[in-house]
Amino acid sequence: MNPAELRASIPALERCTYFNTGASGPTPRPVVDAATSFLERHAFDAPAGDGPYAVAWDAIAAAREVVAGHIGTEAANVAFTRSTADGVNMVAGAIDWQPGDVVVRTDLEHPACTLPWDRLADTHDIEVRVLETDGGRLDMADVKDAVADARLVALSSLTWTHGTRLPVADVVDAAHDAGAQVLVDAVQSVGQHPVDVTEWGADFVVAAGHKWLLGVWGGGFLYVDPDAYGRLRQTRIGYRSVESPDAEAYEYYEGARRFEVGTTSPVPYVALANAVETIEAVGLDTVQSRVERLTDRLKDGLGDRLLSPRAYESGLVTFAADDPEATVERLAADGIVVRSLPHPEAVRASVHAFNTADDVDRLLDAL
Repeated sequence: MNPAELRASIPALERCTYFNTGASGPTPRPVVDAATSFLERHAFDAPAGDGPYAVAWDAIAAAREVVAGHIGTEAANVAFTRSTADGVNMVAGAIDWQPGDVVVRTDLEHPACTLPWDRLADTHDIEVRVLETDGGRLDMADVKDAVADARLVALSSLTWTHGTRLPVADVVDAAHDAGAQVLVDAVQSVGQHPVDVTEWGADFVVAAGHKWLLGVWGGGFLYVDPDAYGRLRQTRIGYRSVESPDAEAYEYYEGARRFEVGTTSPVPYVALANAVETIEAVGLDTVQSRVERLTDRLKDGLGDRLLSPRAYESGLVTFAADDPEATVERLAADGIVVRSLPHPEAVRASVHAFNTADDVDRLLDAL
């Protein structure tokens, strides 16, 4: 599949110029068709055939294999979630927090990866230590100082505010040297950059498929390093999270599936797997090279309004505007979809492989 074919498969693009994939991507029709077809099979055919449970668990197992392959790990290391925030909360709720424990995060994190720690500060008296950044950049000397007595470090692989790539592997090394675990929010990376969780070395990686993978809402995932379980205290439990629900003494499932507690719809995960396969059919090399060309064009046109790095790092392009919210509303009235940001107070355009040079020129002309 080439970018033009991807674009032609996305019905929303017939009605707008879309630059908000960093919030939620427009989904290709085949992804929705796959989800709809499975839903009908599960609801209409499975009860009179193999049974809804068998059909559902087989579909989830197949989707797990696809997602695991996309992020460079084994299926046993992947749990399915509803969203990135859901995955963060699963990890936050599986650690035996003690008063005074330290969580280190950057000031670039999305609320999905700030609110759980703020809540733990209220309920468990942990300390949330915030690393200040400059222009979407981390200072590794500051990182090493901050993590020296930390229990967990939480950071994004790609910042939603500036579109900058953070040095995840370096942060992981520093944190592990200090005895801390690391959780990575990778939701802005999957679908636009190759992600290999083994190269990062993080203990946990959370993401969802409704942004750059162009999936539907409700299909998220959590990667867990097998060595991380010894430092967890599971609190959630259900028949799907244990090896044998009928055993006299329960035993948690050996892999990441221990985080999946009960009956859930397979539909978002069928869609997620199809979305992954669609992006892989386009090819991440193709995605990156096309996005680089298009963001270069956009950045050239923005001039000194540009707040993101001038050199390509991602499809997220943040720029200054006198009144960001009013700018977003004005562009929306012209059929151009972007979003405003709170920090920095600015406008952000998300450029994906389905976008074109004409899209970019239309945005620049409207600005």
